[in-house]
Amino acid sequence: MDYVAPVDAISFVLNEIADLRLDCERGACGDYTDDMLASILDEAGRFARDKLAPINHEGDKIGAQLKDGRVALPDGWAQIYQEWIAAGWNGVDLPSEWGGMGLPTRIANAAMEIWTSANMSFAMGPVLTQGGVDALVLHASQELKETYLPKLVSGEWAATMNLTEPQAGSDLGALRTRAVRQADGTYRITGNKIYISWGEHEFTPNIIHLVLARLPDAPPGTKGISLFLVPKFLVNQDGSLGVRNDLVCTGLEHKLGIHASPTCSMSFGEKGGAIGWLIGEENRGLACMFTMMNKARLFTGLQGVAIGEIAHQAAHAYALERKQGRALGAQGSSSIIEHPDVARQLATMRALNAATRAVCYTAAAAIDLAHSAPDEGERRKADDRAGLLTPITKAWCSEMGFDVTSIGVQVHGGMGYVEETGVAQYLRDARIPPIYEGTNGIQAIDLVMRKVLRPGSTIARDVIAEFAALCQRGVDSDHTDVKRAAQIGAEAVEALSRATDWVFVNARNQQSLLWSASPYLRLWGIATANALLVKGALVAASAVQSGESRPVLQAAISDARFFADNFGILAKGQARIVTGE
Repeated sequence: MDYVAPVDAISFVLNEIADLRLDCERGACGDYTDDMLASILDEAGRFARDKLAPINHEGDKIGAQLKDGRVALPDGWAQIYQEWIAAGWNGVDLPSEWGGMGLPTRIANAAMEIWTSANMSFAMGPVLTQGGVDALVLHASQELKETYLPKLVSGEWAATMNLTEPQAGSDLGALRTRAVRQADGTYRITGNKIYISWGEHEFTPNIIHLVLARLPDAPPGTKGISLFLVPKFLVNQDGSLGVRNDLVCTGLEHKLGIHASPTCSMSFGEKGGAIGWLIGEENRGLACMFTMMNKARLFTGLQGVAIGEIAHQAAHAYALERKQGRALGAQGSSSIIEHPDVARQLATMRALNAATRAVCYTAAAAIDLAHSAPDEGERRKADDRAGLLTPITKAWCSEMGFDVTSIGVQVHGGMGYVEETGVAQYLRDARIPPIYEGTNGIQAIDLVMRKVLRPGSTIARDVIAEFAALCQRGVDSDHTDVKRAAQIGAEAVEALSRATDWVFVNARNQQSLLWSASPYLRLWGIATANALLVKGALVAASAVQSGESRPVLQAAISDARFFADNFGILAKGQARIVTGE
């Protein structure tokens, strides 16, 4: 099916929920101006529709293939990547100092949603490179920056992150990859990594691996991890590529989905040690890597939005075309969209997509303000807010994305679980984001133990108070649907507040906290989405009352009401699951 970028819906969320226009007006968005948005989204949508969507299903069938240590992707993919970087798309929110556009993360988020909807496998590669740029900008030496950043920002070279090892999984403290200091200031890296997305490919002539490893005299556990830059090809003084480094892809995972995204097993140092350079300080590598991981986690939540969007478009188109049965009051065979149960399923998909999009873009807004807010105090507060929202975004949005694709298969009926329609691919692709980049259970633990209970932090209560105020504004509205959504939203926020009180009371009872962490994160997702949708609905209702009639406005109101009636209302029960009351 054809993919159409939901430009109006994305623009509405960016400006009216994630405050892009407001932040732009007060000088918190760098060189971005309000008139850029339409052209960026339109062009991103055109590239997605004309280039990425047509190769998506074929890529799923063929997948990445390992041949003599080289990873081959389907025909035409490398050329489309070259067209993508030629258009400058790799550097949307990357620093202008190094050749990027320097635009807000929110804009990059919006473009990446569009590309991911069209082709999730393709979009995964660039986001890793962009995350690698973030890590180098903040932590690398000036020499490493000058050598690698220009070509990483342009997309001429790619980057990966190498964390996981066969014996360690998510337990990074158990990794065994070793780094040995050399007299010339480099390090020799030896070890094996698994699940390395885009660890080997031929899109770019060089791949820059960011590798976690342990020095011989490092302390045990995560306190003894360092981060190293290990290029596939060494770089000569004049910037040209030199000899091949001592690293190789030894295998590809045969995955449930995202088949054309190569997930590699990597071996470093089979011939004496791969040459690497330290990023940041010795034994402080995990903090450096988290710079890259946090953007990857935001993107993983965004994958839930993106796959949910294309699944809804496919289901809606099928429901319009497919005739079966006779709807109430109809004289003949009816399109299945006329059956209330199917219409309800489609409404559920749309509301969940609106909810997850609001959460993702609001998290991106916090990241933007953490870097560019005019006031230092505001920047610190935004950084705390981004830290709180990142695990919620990654876990809840990826989980809801899978639910949406599952409903999309259901709408297709028997045609949903056969491969010809393509919707089974969306389901398979969508099942992976809740697992990688730190499982959703790990995100829940991070939320409780490191964000909500961080000593001295008031961010959880501050955000809850903000959501309560948002919902109170809606309760005071004279628009029936907005008022109803806000009333339920206020109840959801109150349930979240009570559950958060329970978390603080039980701060020393780690067994209880860890048991309840995942339900608690889901409660945060429900309450956050409900409040943000009310925020959008208030704007939409005001515009409608002023005489505007754009479809996106009525959709914002309808989605807020539907989400509250069907998901916000579950918050009270979710809080009881958390507290055991």
